[in-house]
Amino acid sequence: MQGIALCSLMIMGALVIAGPSGLLAWGENRHLLTERQAQIRQLTQTRNRLQNRVNLLDPHHADPDLAGELLRSNLNVVHPDELVLPLRR
Repeated sequence: MQGIALCSLMIMGALVIAGPSGLLAWGENRHLLTERQAQIRQLTQTRNRLQNRVNLLDPHHADPDLAGELLRSNLNVVHPDELVLPLRR
């Protein structure tokens, strides 16, 4: 009977250390949590930036500066009095 109890305690001890919810898994889950939180922060910033552009392009009151910027970049059009300077890379 004591041998069965000792084996049971050893198995439980092994599960506490290396089991699916043991100490080793807990450390790995904590590391994954910090990675996911960083991803969430980055995605939230991207979403906020895109939401701001959507708000600026609202058809009822579009931002004229952003509309002009998009026209110039997508259609390659300029005003006659503008000077275009090429970028060096």
